[in-house]
Amino acid sequence: MESYFVDWFSVIVRWLHLITGIAWIGASLHFVWLDNSLEEPDESKKAQGIKGDLWSIHGGGIYNFNKYALAPPDWPSVLHWSKWEAYMTWITGTLMMVAVYYLQSQSYLVGSDKWIADPKVAIAASVGYLLSGLLVYEALVRSPLRHQTSLFAALLAAFIGLQCWLATKLFSDRASFLHVGALMGTIMAGNVFLGIIPAQKKFVAAIQAGQDPDPAPAAFAKQRSTHNNYFTLPVLFCMISNHYPFLYGHTYNWVILISIIAITAYARHFFNLRHRGVVDYSILIKAFIAFVLLAIWLGVERYEQEQAFLEMSMADGAAFTLINTHCAVCHSQTPTQPGFDAPPAGMLMDDQHVIEQSVSQMLTAVQTDYMPLGNLTGMTDDERTKLISWLEKKANP
Repeated sequence: MESYFVDWFSVIVRWLHLITGIAWIGASLHFVWLDNSLEEPDESKKAQGIKGDLWSIHGGGIYNFNKYALAPPDWPSVLHWSKWEAYMTWITGTLMMVAVYYLQSQSYLVGSDKWIADPKVAIAASVGYLLSGLLVYEALVRSPLRHQTSLFAALLAAFIGLQCWLATKLFSDRASFLHVGALMGTIMAGNVFLGIIPAQKKFVAAIQAGQDPDPAPAAFAKQRSTHNNYFTLPVLFCMISNHYPFLYGHTYNWVILISIIAITAYARHFFNLRHRGVVDYSILIKAFIAFVLLAIWLGVERYEQEQAFLEMSMADGAAFTLINTHCAVCHSQTPTQPGFDAPPAGMLMDDQHVIEQSVSQMLTAVQTDYMPLGNLTGMTDDERTKLISWLEKKANP
């Protein structure tokens, strides 16, 4: 029954994480668009202290957004703060990390060929990875280097690239991509909690006290918000990456992850410029070309592997023996693998007829090293190669 409650806990926190994430990212993208789309107001609005305005229509209504250079003449009775979307996204994401990767660390967090083999050590390493990553970012963003835009961007890119590589060495392939996303999400939430909200509080306090607010904290908060903006698309990819084992299970998965993060962040730059009236389609073209080149590289490699596998042979009996040894321990009516009381995804592999109907699904899982999960059964490279060869022949008779 323990796994049953873990499953429900995972469902609930994953659902809440998705809801709060949509709210946070949606609000963030909207305010970036709004801030970049503001137009110079007329003289009457300038006299009221309005710096920029925008007319918009949505849901059958017309809206007029005004941004004040400092504050409105009369302070509003209710001022809405955009913070709880960020906080709840991080909190629910942390709970999901606990539900999936900490409570089931042997199955999902530990990898057979990684630096860490002990589940408890892996959990500690996960916490340390996220915390140390946040501290390094905070040290970097609080340093004078933040005033040198190009150098800072290069250092930040190198830091994220290093974290991509490190995660693939510490954790299972599936968990590594999620950890990079969790790190960027932690940095984003930290930007809100440690930088943006404190700056806004100082700004409001100064205005209400009749003082001129210090522009430095506001500018710093704006810089942190810009970083969050460029992290958005990479984080979204990391959130869904567990659905694509052919990417995270690749030998050079860290190179693939770095490439996708760079491509998506660069594509985001197009929209940031477009909101300010600068339309540069070459950015999207370059991002698209880079994505196609990445796909071609992986496709050519996959084709060469398939041709090599087709040249090998394996008897049905030997194949079923391997499947029974390494797959049926979980994928059966009564799993014998500790931690499983039902077959994952409802897939049964203790029946020859069912196996032959599930060849395509099995092939993808075995090719990408996704299965056996965490290689708990100790499948050797030779066994994996022979099983893939057999599955290839069954899938392409």
